[in-house]
Amino acid sequence: MALFFRTRDRPLRPGDPYPLGSNWIEDDDGVNFSLFSENAEKVELLLYSLTNQKYPKEIIEVKNKTGDIWHVFVPGLRPGQLYAYRVYGPYKPELGLRFNPNKVLIDPYAKAINGSVIWNDAVFGYKIGDQNQDLTYDERDSGEYVPKSVVINPYFEWDDEDFIKGKKVPLKDTVIYEVHVKGFTKLRLDLPENIRGTYEGLASEQMISYLKDLGITTVELMPVFHFIDQRFLTDKGLTNYWGYDPINFFSPECRYSSTGCLGGQVLSFKKMVNELHNAGIEVIIDVVYNHTAEGNHLGPTLSFRGIDNTAYYMLQPDNKRYYLDFTGTGNTLNLSHPRVIQMVLDSLRYWVTEMHVDGFRFDLAAALARELYSVNMLNTFFIALQQDPILSQVKLIAEPWDVGQGGYQVGNFPYQWAEWNGKYRDSIRRFWRGEALPYSEIANRLLGSPDIYLGNNKTPFASINYVTSHDGFTLEDLVSYNQKHNEANGFNNQDGMNENYSWNCGAEGPTNDQNVVICREKQKRNFMITLLVSQGTPMILGGDELSRTQRGNNNAFCQDNEITWFDWNLDERKSKFLEFVKKMIQFYRAHPAFRRERYFQGKKLFGMPLKDVTFYTLEGREVDEKTWSSPTQLVIFVLEGSVMDEINMYGERIADDSFLIILNANPNNVKVKFPKGKWELVISSYLREIKPEERIIEGEKELEIEGRTALVYRRIEL
Repeated sequence: MALFFRTRDRPLRPGDPYPLGSNWIEDDDGVNFSLFSENAEKVELLLYSLTNQKYPKEIIEVKNKTGDIWHVFVPGLRPGQLYAYRVYGPYKPELGLRFNPNKVLIDPYAKAINGSVIWNDAVFGYKIGDQNQDLTYDERDSGEYVPKSVVINPYFEWDDEDFIKGKKVPLKDTVIYEVHVKGFTKLRLDLPENIRGTYEGLASEQMISYLKDLGITTVELMPVFHFIDQRFLTDKGLTNYWGYDPINFFSPECRYSSTGCLGGQVLSFKKMVNELHNAGIEVIIDVVYNHTAEGNHLGPTLSFRGIDNTAYYMLQPDNKRYYLDFTGTGNTLNLSHPRVIQMVLDSLRYWVTEMHVDGFRFDLAAALARELYSVNMLNTFFIALQQDPILSQVKLIAEPWDVGQGGYQVGNFPYQWAEWNGKYRDSIRRFWRGEALPYSEIANRLLGSPDIYLGNNKTPFASINYVTSHDGFTLEDLVSYNQKHNEANGFNNQDGMNENYSWNCGAEGPTNDQNVVICREKQKRNFMITLLVSQGTPMILGGDELSRTQRGNNNAFCQDNEITWFDWNLDERKSKFLEFVKKMIQFYRAHPAFRRERYFQGKKLFGMPLKDVTFYTLEGREVDEKTWSSPTQLVIFVLEGSVMDEINMYGERIADDSFLIILNANPNNVKVKFPKGKWELVISSYLREIKPEERIIEGEKELEIEGRTALVYRRIEL
C-alpha cells in the first residue's frame, strides 16, 4: 500500500484552475498547482526532497475543484521543487477506468522532469505475471521508480527578438536539416566533453559555423519531449535513441542537457534556440502527440493512464479495456476530448511563446485527425490550429500517415500544412536505381507534385521533398545496401522496412572495389542534384553530407552509439562529397527558378516565345501525351527563368537564368539532342574531369551522356 505522511501546517490557498500545471508565482512566494481529471474522486499532491525521492516529504490533499480541474496554491515553494500526484478513483479496466493511488504520477503539464523511469513491476497498475493480467490490482508503491515533475523558473533573457519579429525564413528560402541532438555532436572532439551530445553542443560556435557553412536555414530536431526507454529495450541493453515515446509534452528531454534535470534542461534548450536564431537558423521540433509511452492495456501507469484513462486515450467502444492503436505503439491520444485538445494546443503554444521554436513536424499526423476509425481533416484540432493567432503563423509539417486503415493521407492536410512527401522519396529512389517509371510520375515529383497538392489550393512548398530521413537508410547506405541489416537491434532483422528501393552498385556493404565506390559516389550526387532542382521544400538528413553510414541499419531507433552518431573523421572521398553538397545547396538558394511559389503552367506567359517549363525527348522533341504516360529512365526539361509568374516583396516580377536538367537513370550511355540556345554546364554528378566539348553545348547538337548521370546546364545565349 502507499505510505502516507502528515501534511505540514501551512496556510494553503485554493489557488486557480489556470494555467494548468505547476506555476511559480514569485510575488506570492509560492506555487500554484492545477490538474485536470474529470473522473477522479480524490487528488493528492506529493512533494519530494532532493535527497529522498522514494517517499514524499509532504502530502497535500487537493480539495479545490473547478469543473474538472483540481487546484491548490502552496506558499513557500520555489523553483526546483520536486512533485508528483496520486489520483484516486475506481479501478475497473473493463470500463476504461484505471485509477490506482499506489502509483505516483507525472504531471501532464510539467515543464521539467528530473530523470528516467526505473523499470520495476511496481510501475504497473496490475500484478505482473498474474494470469488475469490487467484485470488484477497492484498495491505496491511506485514512487521510487517514477521520475518527478519539477517546478521551474520560466525567466530567460532572450535576445533573438529581431529574428522572431522580422527575420523568419519563408518557405521559398527554406532548406531543412533533420538532425538528432545527441548524435550530431557526440563525436565532435573539438567540443568540451561535457557538452558533446547536448543542446549546448548543438548551439556551440563550432556547430553553428558548420551549419551556416553548409547552407541550411532550418534545423528539424528529432523528438525533444521528455521520453522513456521502453522496458523491452532496456532488457536488451538498448535505449530509445530516436525518442518517439513521450511521457510529457512540455518538458525538454533532460538527457540532452549538460546542466542537469532540475530545470537546467529548460534553460539549455532556450539558450540553444537563442543562439541558433542569432545565427539566422530556424528551429523546428519533431513532436509526438499521437501516443504516449504508457503503451497498451499491459503498459505502465506513469501519468495519463492513472490521471484519467478514458479522457486521454482512444478506447475501443465495445470494450474499453482495450485501446485503439493507430500508431503501432499500443495507444492513441484522444484528440476528440476537449481537454486533450487543449493540452496539445497549450503545449504547442508553450513551445512557440516560451521556447521560441519556429514550427513543428507532427509524427504520424493522420492519427491526430482520427474520429474512432475514420480520418477527418475537418476535425476540431485542425480547425483550432487554423484559427489560432499564434500557431497559424508557424511552420506546420505533417508526417501524413499513421498505421491504421485509411491512414495514408498524403495531399489531404489543410492548406497551411506542408507534408513529408513519401511519394517523392519512393519515386526518386526507384528512378535512380534504374526502374522505368511513367514520365509523368517523375515529372510531377520534380515540379512540386501538383498532381497531389494543386487541387488543394497549396503551393509547391507543401511538398517536403526528401530522399532520406531518420526512418530508413542514410544516403550512404541507400547506395551501399540492397537489404536492411538490423541485426544489432535484437529482433532477428524483422524490424524496419523491407522495401527500401535501394541499390548497392554491385556489392553489399563496404567494399574496396573502386568501380563500385565510384558508382556509389555518383549515385549520391544524382540524388542530391535531383533533390535540389525539384520544386518544393528540400529536406536533407543530417549526416548525409558526411557520408554517414548506419551499417545497413534502416531502423536504428534503439542504437545510441557509433551506428547513429555522426563520424566527423572525413577521408578524401567524404570531404569531396561534403563540398559537393555545400555547392549544391548554395546553387539552389541562389536561383529562384528552383524555388517557385506557384506551380508551372507549361504555357507561354508575358508574351515570351517559350513555355515556363518544357519536357523533351532525347531526340530534342517536346514530350507528347504518349511519351508522358510511357515508362522512362531519362528525364530532360528546361526551366525558363525569364517566364516566371511571380513577384517579390516589393511587387517586382522575379526572373532568373534558364536551366536545362538532364537526369539519365539508364545504366547505358544515351545521346541527347540539346534544345535551341547555347548551354553551359554548371552542375554534374561526374567524378571525372569534364571534357571541353561537354562544357559548352550549342543547341540542336547531340551530346553523349553517361549512364546514371545528372547534369544541369545554364543557358548563356538564346
